[in-house]
Amino acid sequence: MAEVMQFGVIGLPMSSKTTLFGALTGAVPDAAGGGTRFTIQRAIVDVPDPRVDVLAAMFKPRKVTRARVAFADIGGLQKGMGEGGLSGELLNTVALNDALLHVVRAFDDPDVPHLEGSVDPARDIAMLDNELLLSDLVIVEKRLEKIRDTLRRPIRPVEREAHEAEQAVLETVHAGLQDAIPARDLDLDEATLLPIRGFQLLTLKPVVIVVNTGDTPPGTGAALPAYDHRKSAVVGIRGRIEMEIAQLDPDDRALFMAEYGVGETSAARILATCYRLLGLHSFFTVGEDEVRAWTIPIGATALEAAGTIHTDLARGFIRAEVVSYDDLVALGGMNAARQAGKHRMEGRNYVVADGDILHVRFNV
Repeated sequence: MAEVMQFGVIGLPMSSKTTLFGALTGAVPDAAGGGTRFTIQRAIVDVPDPRVDVLAAMFKPRKVTRARVAFADIGGLQKGMGEGGLSGELLNTVALNDALLHVVRAFDDPDVPHLEGSVDPARDIAMLDNELLLSDLVIVEKRLEKIRDTLRRPIRPVEREAHEAEQAVLETVHAGLQDAIPARDLDLDEATLLPIRGFQLLTLKPVVIVVNTGDTPPGTGAALPAYDHRKSAVVGIRGRIEMEIAQLDPDDRALFMAEYGVGETSAARILATCYRLLGLHSFFTVGEDEVRAWTIPIGATALEAAGTIHTDLARGFIRAEVVSYDDLVALGGMNAARQAGKHRMEGRNYVVADGDILHVRFNV
């Protein structure tokens, strides 16, 4: 089974990140999560995908399973705490996420004064970014010191080579961090980064800047702040309204969204953005028993998709029956897709496209 993606909701105190957590999960947030002490709230939610609903209506399965992701509302990040490195539990909680949702406040609220005395999204983004960068700098410097000590001693050539390769990457990252350049902005490919992936550097993670504009629709007031970094995006939301929408029944939700001019929920927009930044997309398996969405990296092969479903399917892979979602829906069913020549057999190296419907033939 595919592992659940993890997304950390972070922000300075009083940034309204717990409101976003409620908008993403439908949970009634714990107000204690908005302070300066370390707290965490977790929830696992379905990934919104209208294609699942269409396929379920077509096949009428006994079970419908959507892709799922986990959100963590992480309290405790604040100005000044990155200089000595984040504390162990807080660092681990942030570092274990696949991407970070950095919430910034772009609205005034006299009942909740901003800790810096004024509302300034660009300043707040830079402030928390600096804390994450300083925390990474501490980790990199400690590791470099340890590697240099090791290389002064006699060690096997293969170990020396591995340590020198790691040292070279870390020195490049260190130079960037000293110049206030997050690790994700450096020209380092996946193969080069492999020796340091285990450190879970915070500035290496994709980031979605989520700007809470209060009750004002994003784009109608002040412009959203620019954030010109790789693997990053900026999304504007109306936090309180979106949180109320998430807590409604589906029928009431549609009416409420229409009334407030919300075309798509924040969960759908933010998760689509996260998928894009992480290079992910979905394929489906269908039948009378179950219609199910699966998440795989863009570029994954039919063999890798089979392994996502079950290791036995990859081990005994023969071929995959494939039809695209668009073709299946346009033609009205699997039989019509076969008759139109849109149903095909593909081998293990076939690159699965977004929306492909797969049936894996295998023999173990």
